[in-house]
Amino acid sequence: MKEQRTAGPARPVGRPRSEKADKAILEAALDMLAEGMSVAEVSIEAIAARAGVGKTTVYRRWSNKEDLVADALATLKAPIPPLTGASVREALVTYLRILRDESGDRRARCLMNLAVCDPERHPRLAERFRVTAVEPWRAAIRAVLHRGIESGELRRDLDVEVALALLSGAMISYTKWCDPGSLPPDLPERIVDEALAGFRSR
Repeated sequence: MKEQRTAGPARPVGRPRSEKADKAILEAALDMLAEGMSVAEVSIEAIAARAGVGKTTVYRRWSNKEDLVADALATLKAPIPPLTGASVREALVTYLRILRDESGDRRARCLMNLAVCDPERHPRLAERFRVTAVEPWRAAIRAVLHRGIESGELRRDLDVEVALALLSGAMISYTKWCDPGSLPPDLPERIVDEALAGFRSR
């Protein structure tokens, strides 16, 4: 009778992804764009050369340039902090502080403009950036607003989508058209407090 062998864990196929190579590729793309190159001018070959990796290494990770650039831009977005234990006001102030701080980073501000200012020219990039970097934040703040409605802190008839646009739009207006160094340090609190004056239950 033949001895039966116990199946062990399956061995991974191919080489494991290198976090160092991933970081080098994303940083190379960001550096080239921050230096003034347009998305159209950037190529997979040029990114690979700047990162010090082979072209096939890039293509194993990203099948096209737009997805690569969108993922590179997404690394500039701050991670979403825990918001479930905070009050509605605290959570919204945290959100606007992060928007303000991102605007003060020249590299981040220049590169974010690529993703949001010309979506018609690069629709795939804009859509992927929206899904991977923008929508998770919007979903987190939506949840905060819905939590406030359920708890009675906010009006039951509050239009959540309009409220979200009002909050982020106010901060973006300040950071886009004003010198970031001149922004009042309490700007996030001021925006939130003015908004909540209309959002709160009466």
